[in-house]
Amino acid sequence: MSGTSEGPAPAADLDRSAVTESDTIYRSVFRTASLAMAVVDREGLVVSANDGFGALFGSAPDALTGRVAADLVDLASDARTWHAYREVLRGREARLRCTRRLKRPNGESVWAQIAVAPLPTPGKGILLSVADISAQHELQDRLRHLQMHDPVTRLPNRTLFFERLTAALDAESYTDGGTGRIGLCYLDLDGFKAVNDTLGHRVGDRLLSAVAERLTRCADEVGQGRAGATLVARLGGDEFALLVEDSTGTEQLADLAESVLEAVQAPFDLGGQRVSVSASIGVVERLATGTTATALMQAADTTLYWAKADGKARWTLFDPERNAHRMTRQALSSSLRPAVERGEFALEYQPLVGMEDGRLRGVEALVRWNHPQFGMLTPNRFITLAEEDGSIVQLGRWVLVTACRQARRWQVEHPDEPPLFVSVNVAVRQVWDSDLVADVAKTLADTGLAPHLLQLELTESAVMGSAGRPLQVLQALSDMGVGIAIDDFGTGYSNLAYLSRLPVSVLKLDGSFVRGFQYESDGTTGAPPNPADEVIVEAMIQLAHRLGLTVTAECVETSAQASRLRRIGCDTGQGWLYSRPVSPDRISELIGPRTRSGDQVVGNP
Repeated sequence: MSGTSEGPAPAADLDRSAVTESDTIYRSVFRTASLAMAVVDREGLVVSANDGFGALFGSAPDALTGRVAADLVDLASDARTWHAYREVLRGREARLRCTRRLKRPNGESVWAQIAVAPLPTPGKGILLSVADISAQHELQDRLRHLQMHDPVTRLPNRTLFFERLTAALDAESYTDGGTGRIGLCYLDLDGFKAVNDTLGHRVGDRLLSAVAERLTRCADEVGQGRAGATLVARLGGDEFALLVEDSTGTEQLADLAESVLEAVQAPFDLGGQRVSVSASIGVVERLATGTTATALMQAADTTLYWAKADGKARWTLFDPERNAHRMTRQALSSSLRPAVERGEFALEYQPLVGMEDGRLRGVEALVRWNHPQFGMLTPNRFITLAEEDGSIVQLGRWVLVTACRQARRWQVEHPDEPPLFVSVNVAVRQVWDSDLVADVAKTLADTGLAPHLLQLELTESAVMGSAGRPLQVLQALSDMGVGIAIDDFGTGYSNLAYLSRLPVSVLKLDGSFVRGFQYESDGTTGAPPNPADEVIVEAMIQLAHRLGLTVTAECVETSAQASRLRRIGCDTGQGWLYSRPVSPDRISELIGPRTRSGDQVVGNP
């Protein structure tokens, strides 16, 4: 039996049919997809494009065939992206994704996300797709604007300000043209807190908004016709900053600061509410090279502080010397407490000499700081700092113990001579912040020094008008047998009637009175003395003696001064005529009787 029968189709025909069907589906999806797509060969030329791709560039898809794909979607505008794209074309990278701002033929800009990936079939090129992300990008811009701007004034906020400042200080930003300089006006409002407290935060916000408008106007006016853009920002609270990139020098910043002062001082009408404030401004202008954002802001903040300390309603230019002094002051303040523990302090002693017999009666202990960086420092460099931060209590206690121990040592070493008393300066804060009576009692007990050989000096302004605890402390010390001296007498309150109620035993006349005794009145040399000085000093000495007090004259520098002071009854003298402050060993050499002619001098080292 013969005949024919149909067998299964060959496998090759089936594969060819499947590929044809798959290719048809692919081409259909490619043409109808809303996503703009194009097939690009290994040379980077467009092989085919869909309708979305053609619409993106305002052209028929076929008209784009043969065009350089990288030019169409701006892939060659930066080296990094261009390199990555070439690697995908060569099959060395799997894919590339980037964002570009494309311009359509009608001039409209589109933010696009571009993706490049190889086609599934090896050697057939790559698929380039372009997604319009303009709406997403616009939303991100709005969110960034909200994040970078102050909601009250609509000015750039601290974050954006520092971003711009950092960019302005980037070396690449000022090497290509421009002045290479940068300027900053850093200001806050004088009296803003009072507006908030009395009129409420709503009025305060209106004031901030009005100030922002005036600052922006000032920046625009001063910047006209000059190099450098000016950024006005609100840094927080009532603080504003005006950043001038490529500034032309301090004159430009001074003009801007003057303009801002004048603008802010003009009264504000806030919904019928008339408000007046002023501004304090710190001005910094310098080369951008070597400057950091932190250093610039620290300088501006320091200068703003100076403007406020100098009286407010003014602008102040950064002064490197003044800043160096501030930095030194800060360095000293931060190292005061550890310095006591490290033993960096030492005492020198200045003789107190009897005016009648020229004998050494006592010494004043004067502290010195042997600073490892700044060298030997006298008290005027650090005592005020110690009083401000409270370390004067610790330092004062050390001075008291050291001076009393030394006075006792002199007494033991020179048993045949009258013992010297030691005078120690005491700050008001020591009276308030420590148990001074207990400290003195313990020190005298530990050192074996008799109470009458210790004299404590307080300034006139600290003693006069004392009441409550200070007066109780002074009375307890006096009852203990310790001498109390008023230092720099004649420069403070001078409440003479109050002297009789104070437990004081010594007045130390301020050196300004003694300087009036500079010359003898012989008419041969120098200027004639001022008779009023002698009358005043003599009256004070007589008053002190009637109250049972002794008088020490400070700053005695000449024999003429010593003679006149002795003539009007001054008890003790202290000054360079007798000796500068010296070491304990030098005082040991001076103890004992001295021979002299004329005015007796203990000796100059």
